Amino acid sequence: MNLYNGGAYLINGVEITQDAPKDTGMEQAKQGTIAYGILKEHNTSGNMSDLQIKFDALTSHDITYVGIIQTARASGLEKFPIPYVLTNCHNSLCAVGGTINEDDHMFGLTAAKKYGGTYVPPMQAVIHQYAREMLAGGGKMILGSDSHTRYGALGTMAMGEGGPELVKQLLSRTYDIKMPGIVGVYLKGTVQHGVGPQDIALAIIGAVFKNGYVKNKVMEFVGPGVSALSMDYRIGIDVMTTETTCLSSIWKTDSKTEEYLALHGRAGDYKSLNPAPVAYYDGMIEIDLSEIKPMIAMPYHPSCVYTIDEVNDHPAEILAEAEERARVSFGDKVAVDLQGKIKDGRLLVDQGLIAGCAGGGYENICDAADILRGRSIGSGAFTLSVYPASMPIFQALTKNGVFSDLIEAGAVIKTAFCGPCFGAGDTPANNAFSIRHSTRNFPNREGSKVQEGQISSVALMDARSIAATAANQGRLTSAAEIDGDYSRPQYFFESKIYENRVFDSHGEAAPDTELVLGPNIKDWPKMSALPENLLLKVVSEIHDPVTTTDELIPSGETSSYRSNPLKLASFALSRKDPEYVGRAQEVQKAETARIEGGAPEEVLPELAAVFAEIRHSYPDAGFGNTGIGSTIFAVKPGDGSAREQAASCQKVLGGWANIANEYATKRYRSNLINWGMLPLLIPEGDLPFTLGDYIFIPEIRASVVEKREELLAFTIKDGMLLGFTMKLGDLTDDERDIIKDGCLINYYREH
Repeated sequence: MNLYNGGAYLINGVEITQDAPKDTGMEQAKQGTIAYGILKEHNTSGNMSDLQIKFDALTSHDITYVGIIQTARASGLEKFPIPYVLTNCHNSLCAVGGTINEDDHMFGLTAAKKYGGTYVPPMQAVIHQYAREMLAGGGKMILGSDSHTRYGALGTMAMGEGGPELVKQLLSRTYDIKMPGIVGVYLKGTVQHGVGPQDIALAIIGAVFKNGYVKNKVMEFVGPGVSALSMDYRIGIDVMTTETTCLSSIWKTDSKTEEYLALHGRAGDYKSLNPAPVAYYDGMIEIDLSEIKPMIAMPYHPSCVYTIDEVNDHPAEILAEAEERARVSFGDKVAVDLQGKIKDGRLLVDQGLIAGCAGGGYENICDAADILRGRSIGSGAFTLSVYPASMPIFQALTKNGVFSDLIEAGAVIKTAFCGPCFGAGDTPANNAFSIRHSTRNFPNREGSKVQEGQISSVALMDARSIAATAANQGRLTSAAEIDGDYSRPQYFFESKIYENRVFDSHGEAAPDTELVLGPNIKDWPKMSALPENLLLKVVSEIHDPVTTTDELIPSGETSSYRSNPLKLASFALSRKDPEYVGRAQEVQKAETARIEGGAPEEVLPELAAVFAEIRHSYPDAGFGNTGIGSTIFAVKPGDGSAREQAASCQKVLGGWANIANEYATKRYRSNLINWGMLPLLIPEGDLPFTLGDYIFIPEIRASVVEKREELLAFTIKDGMLLGFTMKLGDLTDDERDIIKDGCLINYYREH
């Protein structure tokens, strides 16, 4: 794999050069990418430097759609202006938390009827598979409230963002960004036997995540190697581009793309997409598919990649590295023993999973069955679960006998459900090691609870190597070691499955429909506008290299409370900093007293001395014009999920800001802004504050409104004001107004 240093031109789709062609200037060549053309068609600003995008469709699942629709309702929603698909593939198990998951589903069904949307019942399809089968098409743009919203292989530029960005689209507003960089991914060659789409994806993630090569950019897949890949391979690679921290993805299309759409009854959605004869890319990744080997992403991140052969050759060394990563994340909260799993020189794993939007595709499962046919996973601790991504795939695998082969080998077949990907199903035993063809392996994302002494570890692998490992009853095995061809039986899509079960309003709203609001569904609490000055208390300090959204607000069973802002907020940072909620609530009580005209210093006595010190330099600062809130510091927060609750839970608890050296993703920073929180930046190095310190930011409202590049701030320490500066980074005018008004809901009420 070769990452070009600087931009590159692609000539006639097959030649890469960094030398500018004689007849085409760079600016003209930039317009030759597929991504540029799609963005131009969806941009309403008239300015390709500052985009204002209107999407063709929206997608959400049952962890996010309640909050999104509740926010939109509070902001004046009357009808879904574009197709909006509500799936139920996350909170699908209705035994968790009483009736609340099914209550959310009833809300979703009635909302689809009232506002004119589409409702996909539980276990019918995972969100992204339904969108591939029924929604995506050439030249479209789709916005989803799940971070793995990626349909580039079908010619659709799709993006995963926090819920407030979907609210903007529901209110006929726009998605505002600077023109992103576009990075070409040039594929050549053909894959080796035993190599699957996850292997290719992990190789890419390993090459580009840590260096930020594609961060917040669009990945555009081109080159002759694209046509050598089946659609299931392209889809499997594409969905994992989220783990590179890119903004979106797009692929050139061909006859295989056309066949896929026709098979699903949507031949008219095909569009031929290719770069112009001369196209300029801001970067280029050149990949020879024939050089990719079966891969594994070791705990605890998709970028911790090795070949499976490397792990088998050096298991103790590589597992020791994973144990060290565990110590960084968990400290002494749990004892992680991975080297103890080495038996006879090979890693012995405890669980295998083929599931979800990445692993549950038809071809992945068929190839896994070919490897396991006539073999057994054994009667020991090792287990294998298989989750097809949709009921049409389930039916096809039932009819052609693939499921029969898997069941005879000892696998358990389950329905379309995203739970294993975020800790709501198939949680391994304590200190167990799981291999999964899914999307993520973040710390305790698989469902263990570090605060209760539980820990298990997940590695990402392709379905083929998972099946090969299962065939060896848990001994880590590359699929390249298993001889034999893959039968690849033809796939037949049965549209009646959805026609008979999915509610589709076809865009017709029924405004008289009454929303069903279960007892767990609560409105957002009132949120204040940004005050003249801010006093922030640092209530959590995180020095991990990256902080994931799973650590900011855990997934798993807590996901059932996503429709209850106050209840959910009680879980914020619970697996990373269990004292955070109590600290934040203590500060929030003082702010509540301030707003209600009481005496904040009586609620939080330390404030009296803090304000006395502030008034030495700022005599006009007082409880009347200075808001009191909390903040957290993290080196690089926000990797992972698009979940808005990673930010909104902090806001609900009285948070006014995050302070970071860098934000891991655009979507997390956008979530902060949309919930009225300041995305503050300080340079790497010695912190001017520590846990428990107060930070005073004078004239914060004026700084936001007047677009000041730097904010003057003071740490109150040892009876002194110690000055330092922070930045907000680029903000659009609307984003400044959202922060000024206190949150997106207030902004729409105001405007």
